[in-house]
Amino acid sequence: MKLARRFLMFASIILTACALSSTAFAQSYPTRPVKIIVPVGPAGSYDIVGRLLADQLTRRLGQTVLVENRPGAGAIIGTQAVATSPPDGYTLLIGGLANMVFNAGLYKNLPYDPLADFVPVALVFNISYTLVAPNTLSYGSVQQIIAAAQKNPGSLSVANVGNGSGQHIFGAVFQKLTGTKLVEVSYRGSAAAFPDVIAGRVDLFFDSTPAALPYVKSGQVKGLAVLAASRHPQMPDVPTMTEAGVKGLEIDSWIGLFAPAKTPPEVIARLQQEIAQASGDLKPRFEGQGGELMTIPPERLKGFVAAEHARWLKLIQETGIRLD
Repeated sequence: MKLARRFLMFASIILTACALSSTAFAQSYPTRPVKIIVPVGPAGSYDIVGRLLADQLTRRLGQTVLVENRPGAGAIIGTQAVATSPPDGYTLLIGGLANMVFNAGLYKNLPYDPLADFVPVALVFNISYTLVAPNTLSYGSVQQIIAAAQKNPGSLSVANVGNGSGQHIFGAVFQKLTGTKLVEVSYRGSAAAFPDVIAGRVDLFFDSTPAALPYVKSGQVKGLAVLAASRHPQMPDVPTMTEAGVKGLEIDSWIGLFAPAKTPPEVIARLQQEIAQASGDLKPRFEGQGGELMTIPPERLKGFVAAEHARWLKLIQETGIRLD
């Protein structure tokens, strides 16, 4: 009995010491610069969100927060680098649908597990996608396009910006949900695709709303549907895809901050606190990029990411798109 009591007392002391050490670490964090890895090249939404977060966290944490672009292999290289980093809060990741969800369905042997290897710190930025078409296209609604494509498979074309891109996946899911077959035309980016959409050389294009918005507002193309739960305030006459008669294609193209799994909860909480307090400053900056501030309570983050993972893994598998 005495031995057992001594063992329990010793174990209690060890656990208390560990808890105090963890709390002390979190209270002093950070004591040196923090690095945010953006797994794609400069410019673009991931990079913009990473730099805006780094700027706000630098001001609030009292330490420099650096951004390092580490692109390659469909965002795998940078994402894997964070997955294998020490879980101490000093190496963080910008993650979104592409690297935290889509890649799991696109690659058979993904070298990281989006759910097991990371913990979501905060999802902060969200954009929708819009289906656009040339003004010269004789069909003026999604239902007319579906009817024409079903009647004559392969008679209409759809642009994408590369195999496995969001534009490619959303177009493929649209075809799956509507029972249509469109001819895929690949471009090196939206900037290369839009001249052909405007000229009528390609019939349809699913692109991010921030990219599509100037062309719709200027009348160079027509907006057919927004892939979101509600209409876009700057395109009030463009229906949602659900209103247009296609259910299951509501998209939150979110971006946020992730940390390696087993990062101390106190460190995660500190980051979440600072990001929440920065929301007032981030909101107009995100809106200036054509998106919106996204706020999900910390206790719901893991469940949200897991649900997105399950949903898109199923849809991507159904389309048959693979990158390996």
